[in-house]
Amino acid sequence: MHMPDGYINLATSAGAAVVAAGGVATSLRNSGKELAERQVPLAGLTAAYVFAVQMLNFPVAAGTSGHLLGGALAAILLGPTLGALVVTVVVVMQALLFADGGVSALGLNVLNMALVTAVVGWLVFRWLMKVLPARTSSAVVSSMVAAAVSVVASATAFVIEYSLGGQGGVAVGTVLQAMVGVHALIGLGEGLITALTVGTVLAVRPDLVKGAADLPLVTDRTAPSRATTVTFVVGGLVAALVLVFVLAPIASSAPDGLEKVALDTGFSEAATDLPVGGPLADYGVSGVDSERAGTVLAGTIGVAATFAIGLAIATLLRRRRAT
Repeated sequence: MHMPDGYINLATSAGAAVVAAGGVATSLRNSGKELAERQVPLAGLTAAYVFAVQMLNFPVAAGTSGHLLGGALAAILLGPTLGALVVTVVVVMQALLFADGGVSALGLNVLNMALVTAVVGWLVFRWLMKVLPARTSSAVVSSMVAAAVSVVASATAFVIEYSLGGQGGVAVGTVLQAMVGVHALIGLGEGLITALTVGTVLAVRPDLVKGAADLPLVTDRTAPSRATTVTFVVGGLVAALVLVFVLAPIASSAPDGLEKVALDTGFSEAATDLPVGGPLADYGVSGVDSERAGTVLAGTIGVAATFAIGLAIATLLRRRRAT
């Protein structure tokens, strides 16, 4: 779903960048208002986890793959504003260090992958939690549906942007049909990953799931110690690194949903990626001949960097709230 330069003209890309900047600024302003201390390390962990899982492209149809977007998951765990910030960190890091997504398209990618998915995922999740029985299974089901819907919403946002400034001359109706169709399938994978993750966190540390804070399981629970939170975060980082070491090297190499639609409909030739990413471009490492070793090393660097940045942002927001 990472958009390269060229799919959308510069005027529309600039407009999306302004909207994305406004959304990020609003998130920065509002995230610290209800940021609990225990959520600070979870913000770093969520960023690292989303980065790691986004490396795991899974097949969804013949010649097409998908990967987690993570906005709904981050919003359910952290709330919509902090969740959007965490995924923004991931998207920016991917563009600037790993050449995953274009520079002029960065605002578009932040808007579609971080802001739209977090807001839509949160709204769907909270609505479902109001109409379903107040129990853990409802939160798991709600997270699955919310994540799936958020992927389709992100694909729809791209179609709107394409209708405003798309390059390549393909009819908007054709792009809409293709994008929604393939991303509905990808949404199933996103929903399963999100539900598995939310269910696991609810089983171990239900107090860390912001979206389920009003469940009896959470409200009746004694607040765990700081040491317990540190242990949970360390375990989560180990899990993210295991994904990088074991699954990232064997992830599907098929084009993702957006790439496949662009190839099939004909606007892929409009891509004009700028040469960014340096020694970590394409999730490899310059000078490392082994593709597997390069992928693992690049992924490890990405997990560490996104964790550190996510943790730093949450720490600053928490301190600002305290002053």
